[in-house]
Amino acid sequence: MSITITDPGLLAQLRTAGATVELKDPEGNVLGTFAVEGLGKLPPGVKSPFTHEEMEERRRNNRSGRPLKDILRDLECRQ
Repeated sequence: MSITITDPGLLAQLRTAGATVELKDPEGNVLGTFAVEGLGKLPPGVKSPFTHEEMEERRRNNRSGRPLKDILRDLECRQ
């Protein structure tokens, strides 16, 4: 499901969020969480199948491919 936010104040708050944000109703009940896209962090409770050492090894040895900004641009164009 998709919800469009039109409140400028709320949009500004979400744009400046540095991590996940709990969204609450006026009574303080948690409605859900908002995770900023592009942080490069796994969501809470998700564990990478690769160790830190394996990821470092891949970074050192894999210098082919496309820049992430190009990949993200292409994905945004598909929507």
